[in-house]
Amino acid sequence: MERQKAKITYLHHSGFTVEMDTCLIVFDYYQGNLKLPDKKTYVLASHMHPDHYNPAIFAWRKERPDIEYILGFDIYDDANIPHERDNITFISPYEEIQVDGLTIKAYGSTDEGVSFLVKCDGTNIFHAGDLNWWYWAGETLEENMLAERGFKEELVKIKGEHIDIAFFPVDPRLEKNYWLGAELFIDEIHPHYFIPMHFWDDHKLIKLFKDKEKASSTQVIILTQRGQEIII
Repeated sequence: MERQKAKITYLHHSGFTVEMDTCLIVFDYYQGNLKLPDKKTYVLASHMHPDHYNPAIFAWRKERPDIEYILGFDIYDDANIPHERDNITFISPYEEIQVDGLTIKAYGSTDEGVSFLVKCDGTNIFHAGDLNWWYWAGETLEENMLAERGFKEELVKIKGEHIDIAFFPVDPRLEKNYWLGAELFIDEIHPHYFIPMHFWDDHKLIKLFKDKEKASSTQVIILTQRGQEIII
């Protein structure tokens, strides 16, 4: 299938919407203004951390009774989940499911929950959740070596997937190591478009990273404000 145009809206932190011809996909809603269009809507949350999963998403069922939720397995026991779960699917790493016209495959994380590869309208979209090379300055050498190994092992599993759009962390809390995971992801996976996330409103870091990747065939998208829309 020929790839369709996607309208991407940056909500906040790791939260985005991707609007396709046939549907709206919401990734890791945390905060932000969101008006649901008159389209089939799919809400994905990668894991339980409150900056990736806000139980307010379940209120959207009043507006869109046909909405579907695909949640990381670790959210299963959350007390905020409605008793009626007919439209809620939980997914574990390396599980692949079909929800209407969407194919959703979960990969692992180097923190909690899952990462997502979503195939819709000829477009392959990867959302990393908290998958990253978490190289913390305060950790021991052994802990950081373990983090590096876990991330690289996960990339081996993802390698070979065709990815049009990738949402991936570029986190200033990692200080000088903010770019390690993102650059290796680009080098190994080669997404067409790379959209930074998890940057805690530190927009200048995105410009630094884009400059660092100027020789790459992957196009790094600059985000400057919440609510920004990109057509790709």
